Amino acid sequence: MTRRSAPSRTNAAQPPVRFGPAPHNAWTLAGGRVSLVRSPKRRRPVQMPAEPQPIEFDLARSALVVVDMQNDFCHPEGWFAQKGIGIRAARKPIPTIARLLPAWRAAGGGVVWLNWGIRADRLNLSPTVQFKGKRSADGVGYAEHSPIDHGPSLVQGEWGAQVIDELAVAPGDITVHKHRLSGFWDNELDSVLRQQGITTLLFAGINTDRCVFSTLQDANFLGYDCVLLKDACGTPSPAYVTRGIHFIVQQLHGFVATAESLLASLSSLSKKR
Repeated sequence: MTRRSAPSRTNAAQPPVRFGPAPHNAWTLAGGRVSLVRSPKRRRPVQMPAEPQPIEFDLARSALVVVDMQNDFCHPEGWFAQKGIGIRAARKPIPTIARLLPAWRAAGGGVVWLNWGIRADRLNLSPTVQFKGKRSADGVGYAEHSPIDHGPSLVQGEWGAQVIDELAVAPGDITVHKHRLSGFWDNELDSVLRQQGITTLLFAGINTDRCVFSTLQDANFLGYDCVLLKDACGTPSPAYVTRGIHFIVQQLHGFVATAESLLASLSSLSKKR
């Protein structure tokens, strides 16, 4: 019979070591014993106007998801602009998001940058996705080079997949790359959010009726609370399309609010500290 050795005095004297993806979601090794007890997050309730009803959410369990605010969509020399696609709508949310980010971070909110960042070999992109990105024999498709060459389009790690310079990425932010309109397919977004204890997602970015809505809808299907910040989003589609998205979100998927109202709520929260 093998006897289990007792923890050494050296181990007992060592400081606790934590294993986990976040401070509130970690095991602790101390004195030779592994504790599976997590430290709960401190609640940070925030109230704000929204449609169809005002809402209250927990800042400690929320993330601001910024969708596709990257060079290939928003920069004058990006993939879209070089295709002749207007980028005015893509750039419209920039000032609003730039004002929201510092206040959101200062209040303790998490930021997730959700950008197209495909494999260079395109092996996981279906014929439909590849065709819609190119559309003609002489077009510039996914992972191909535009005439003004900033590298292959939308490839992870390349210029086109990087957040535009006007929006600063902070060290504590999370970046997740996607390969579909929805950010929840064929990547790690859902796992990252759950390991961080996130239950509420507030959406900003482009395009309202495409990647933003596709991601929001899937988030709702997966059980997340969803808030669309309509003035922090943009799309070149007709206005009636945006109105339809707002209607569907309010009816089925969550709530529609504004970054302006969120900023006011965050300001009130800071005054109560």
